[in-house]
Amino acid sequence: MHSTYHEDSRRLQGSRFGLRPLACLLAASAMAAAGAQTGQNPSAPPANDYPTSARVEYVGECMARNGGAYVYLHKCSCALDRIAAQLPYDEYVESSTFARYATLSGEAGGIFRDPEHGKQAAKRYRGVQNAALRACGVSLATPALR
Repeated sequence: MHSTYHEDSRRLQGSRFGLRPLACLLAASAMAAAGAQTGQNPSAPPANDYPTSARVEYVGECMARNGGAYVYLHKCSCALDRIAAQLPYDEYVESSTFARYATLSGEAGGIFRDPEHGKQAAKRYRGVQNAALRACGVSLATPALR
């Protein structure tokens, strides 16, 4: 006896795992195919791979600065991939911290604003970030990025 699509669907939804393993398998296949199309080895880790939490934080902030449109999920991810290709994670953390907090007023900002090393790190980060954003089609109109 053949079951109908709806019966199969209900059986899968009622199972312990549901459709989640299938969705994960399809997503992994799509990512592998995308890597093959770009000439990347899908089993090789990306250069200067950043922790997932850092990637999510960067992309979320970038999307928010650009109105939260879904298209910026891809554009901002592209920008971070380009930044990661230029800066090892530890350098990214240090230089982006100097760049972000150099605008603080008073003594607290002076810690980030005054040291020559901090100025150079912030300048390098802004240059790498701006080039990445431009290459990925993200506007630099946001004051924090100029």
